Amino acid sequence: MNSEYNKKVKYHLLNYLRLLRVKHYIKNFIIFLPLFFDGQLLNYDLLKTCIIGAVCFSLLSSVAYIFNDIMDKAEDTKHSEKCKRPIASGAITIARAYVVILILFVVLSVICYFVVYDNLFALLIFVLYISINVFYSVKLKHIPIVDVCILASGFFFRLLLGSVVTGIEISSWLYLTVTCLSFFMALGKRRNEMKYETGGTRLVLHGYSYEFLDKFMYLCLTLTLIFYSLWVIIGGADISGNNMTKATIPLAIIACMRYCLIIERSSSGDPVEVVFSDFILKIIGVIFIGIFIAGLYV
Repeated sequence: MNSEYNKKVKYHLLNYLRLLRVKHYIKNFIIFLPLFFDGQLLNYDLLKTCIIGAVCFSLLSSVAYIFNDIMDKAEDTKHSEKCKRPIASGAITIARAYVVILILFVVLSVICYFVVYDNLFALLIFVLYISINVFYSVKLKHIPIVDVCILASGFFFRLLLGSVVTGIEISSWLYLTVTCLSFFMALGKRRNEMKYETGGTRLVLHGYSYEFLDKFMYLCLTLTLIFYSLWVIIGGADISGNNMTKATIPLAIIACMRYCLIIERSSSGDPVEVVFSDFILKIIGVIFIGIFIAGLYV
């Protein structure tokens, strides 16, 4: 009896974790980039502020994901993979999903009231992010190019939040690198959806051609590597001139080659799924971070 009960609890817990898209919280590490590359990751006050900002953005992004899943239920049920999502599969009802959204908003409001209340720019970022994503879920996801811009904007909002909560100015080179990388991943996601879409469930794909998405995806990748290399070599006092960090340039090229190799295969192109599914990319990421830590903090 206890075994069956535990299985049911585990089943429901996993469904709610999938509903929240907890795996996608890894994107919120972007919030820490201004702090990390400014050499102040060990500053307790700023680190604490970044952690609070990341928690808030995690809750807010979960709200956006759940609302999008609610809006997409009819389409997702026809998709070979998305039909397994909690709402599309019927594991979690729409009514319960709205209850989860309400709970997340209450928790977020409490944190903002007691912790982030005096940072109006951070609150503005939260409002802009959720507003854009609501409009995306309702209408904008069906408009070519606009949908890709919104997908990429999530990374920019995270980077901007990291700057706002710490008071550390974003390097122009870092901004260019993250922006181009964001567009590369967003275009790659749409490209692979078009490549492997079987049910024709995503209407916006009818407004694209595979050649267009492929061409601009690799253009953005090229710009990403160029801007990153220039940032490391001449970007400013934060990391430029450090011979150790220059070693990350070929490593970045290798990581991008590996990423492209994966999405050229039978992959959905979702950045989080690509990173989590590949052991080599994880190893490269650990080495990459290790080099920067050694170069900036040791």
